[in-house]
Amino acid sequence: MNAAEKATSAINAVRPSLLELSHFVHDHPELGYEEFQSAEAVARVCEKAGFVVERAIASLPTAFRATAGSGDLHVFFCAEYDALPDVGHACGHNIIAASSVGAAIGLAAVADELNLRVTLLGTPSEEGGGGKIDLIKAGYFDDAHAAMMIHPWPNERLEATCLAVDHFDVTFEGKDAHASAAPWEGINALDALTISQVALALLRQQFRPGDQVHGIVAEGGSAANIIPSHVVGRFMARSATSERLAELRVRINACFEAGAVATGARLTIEEIGSAFSHMESDAGLLAHYRAAAESLGRSFELDDAGAAKPTISTDMANVSLVVPSIHPLLAIPTNGAVNHQPEFTAACITDAADQAVIDGAVALALTTVGVAQDTSLRTRLESR
Repeated sequence: MNAAEKATSAINAVRPSLLELSHFVHDHPELGYEEFQSAEAVARVCEKAGFVVERAIASLPTAFRATAGSGDLHVFFCAEYDALPDVGHACGHNIIAASSVGAAIGLAAVADELNLRVTLLGTPSEEGGGGKIDLIKAGYFDDAHAAMMIHPWPNERLEATCLAVDHFDVTFEGKDAHASAAPWEGINALDALTISQVALALLRQQFRPGDQVHGIVAEGGSAANIIPSHVVGRFMARSATSERLAELRVRINACFEAGAVATGARLTIEEIGSAFSHMESDAGLLAHYRAAAESLGRSFELDDAGAAKPTISTDMANVSLVVPSIHPLLAIPTNGAVNHQPEFTAACITDAADQAVIDGAVALALTTVGVAQDTSLRTRLESR
């Protein structure tokens, strides 16, 4: 067997373990930085496969590093396993985790033959917080030559448009008062947030393409007959690049300041986690991924037709600015559902989703085999 066949065979040999892992993570949804069961389940599969596993890296209890091989070309796979509030794994991180583990296992089987070193990073809190950014700051990507993962999606796409994003909480502090007997004694914090949201809605007319803002009222008061004195909104702002996002935030913050000025409430804006950047996919890696995915029967008609790329945000984008990276979208049947809907959660545990775990693992493994045998690309990556 050649290297591609050996890697594929190694993945197929652990198919039951990969699918069991995907189902376990799906059945145990945990929020960011709290993925204790999921992270341990992923780490144990790596350990059983012979990887050297280091837990709780970068002072993050649910981050880990699993390594195999000692070759010159160092390839990273990222495993995500955090869930969303209420809807669980509606972004398919169970599939991401299992496919990345499978790819790492497949490559470990040919690491010596291809002169590879393989690292799987368990990366917490992609849905806000940014575990990969924490690991970048702690130096865990410093010796990487390439980084890869797949992401389940309703369609097959080579890449998405990854918008830079900030996550932040907005708090208004006012003054309680009886809403009927003496409302003039109060300072209405909810009015401050309402004025801010109206200002944001008007500002949207002047947004540039790619600019976005959206949020929720996390705390809106305690009773209808009490003037709300403490209100919290959770927001996200996005733009095409980190530089444009910084400019956008000045105008967005001014909308919240307007709410404070108009009502007399006190404003606090607290950043949540790290800012996510825009993404720059590596064309050479992506070409090998396409060939690998097509060899499995997957196709990219939407890309070939020039269809608009979907817009997402991910901390894998930050990785792409320091390490050549790819983040392709792997199709699963969803019956019209899109990511972050409960119907997508259900789609991530079907027979087709199980096949996506294996296809994703094989596609990433074959991508790496192709890269390792591509002298020009390998030289470029190793010379970074």
